[in-house]
Amino acid sequence: MNTILEPARQLPVYGEFDVVVVGGGPAGLAASVSAARHGAQVLLIERYGFLGGMGTAGGVTNFAGLYGRKNGQMQQVVHGVADDLLARLAAMGGLNAPQDGMQGRIRVQSYDVSSLKCAADQLLVAHGVQILFHAWAAAVVKQGNRIEALVVETKSGRMAVRANQFIDCSGDADVAHFAGVPSETGDANGSGLYPTTMFRVGHVDAPHALAAVGEFNAINTLMAKAQTDKPGQYQFPREGAILRPQKNPTEWRANVTQVANGNGHAMDATDARQLSDGELEGRRQIADYFRFLKHEVPGFANASIVDIAAQIGVRETRRIHGQYRLTGDDILTSRRFDDAIGINAWPMELHAAGRIDWQFPHNWDSPSGRVYNDLPWRMLVPNAVDNLLVAGRCASMTHEGQSAARVSGACFVMGQAAGTAAATLAATQSTADVDVKALQQLLVLDGVYLDNET
Repeated sequence: MNTILEPARQLPVYGEFDVVVVGGGPAGLAASVSAARHGAQVLLIERYGFLGGMGTAGGVTNFAGLYGRKNGQMQQVVHGVADDLLARLAAMGGLNAPQDGMQGRIRVQSYDVSSLKCAADQLLVAHGVQILFHAWAAAVVKQGNRIEALVVETKSGRMAVRANQFIDCSGDADVAHFAGVPSETGDANGSGLYPTTMFRVGHVDAPHALAAVGEFNAINTLMAKAQTDKPGQYQFPREGAILRPQKNPTEWRANVTQVANGNGHAMDATDARQLSDGELEGRRQIADYFRFLKHEVPGFANASIVDIAAQIGVRETRRIHGQYRLTGDDILTSRRFDDAIGINAWPMELHAAGRIDWQFPHNWDSPSGRVYNDLPWRMLVPNAVDNLLVAGRCASMTHEGQSAARVSGACFVMGQAAGTAAATLAATQSTADVDVKALQQLLVLDGVYLDNET
């Protein structure tokens, strides 16, 4: 690649804050609100003109990991800021009842995307969080082991933002990457969790559609039948399609595409060329799959595509190396941690080439005990940077651990802990100075469920 020399320039300072959060997904929402609740002056920086992360821009349209099974019963195990957001969504009529899947092994809660955008706005404004939309991290300015300022690109040009503490909820570990925090991307074989371009289908004949694909795996049976009955007419990017109704049963969400790069590996969303090509490929797959829906699936003959997500749904890019890396074994053994900050209740969901591999905790069939794991504080603390925390799918995890703890429930948990901790630190303090026991007490007071029962 050819290069040019960019001239040095002086950057205007947008503002100075106690805490700056980058990324407005579930982790960034919880981090911003929690820091503000504890007295910090907070700025949230978001690249789009709305909040919600993959839940809005990526078209996910449901919260995963809020519910886990304990003593044989499914119950909500993620609380705190998440409860406030859920209540606002419900008040707007934008929250569906929980839905079970995988023979009762998972429970999700879908919502209206537009309602989530408005509810998230209301939540942050109510807590005095300042928001800078249409802006994204471009670089950092460091002094020793501390970030002095974050450089952002905006429609007003390149600017700097100063803060005592920074929280990277970008999903791609952008701030951590610019700050020199070690990280890794994907699995050990040059690939990773494959991304998906989500879309929604409207004007569905709900009774006929529900009768045909009401069961979680029924759509896969219809896909297999179409390929057998009409060989060569349909090529599906993966097994394990997910087609489910929204709050309005005439509108359905489709999680069916799988986007690879030219080598057949998972598309790398930190590579500009792959990301651009992936957007094209995702929409090509949507058009092809919609043809199958209209011609082969009962209830969809008169349907139409009502929305394609604003961006491809990215599951995995960079994951930092922190003080502890959450592992697949932690998920499968329902592990407890002394420095727990909350619960991950989602199983391992590995989007591999052409399929989804689900792996559930080993104690799933036990009639007693908890079938979920703790999330440790140490996974939010990067090495080598004193005033940075990382929350969300780019926190410190292995590929297998991230396949579970990347979902919205765990992101709410990580964000709330990061925001609460950042607000308690003075200007000269390091994240190493956080008193974890005191943090846990604050989290419990703020409604977080730590499941301290033996």
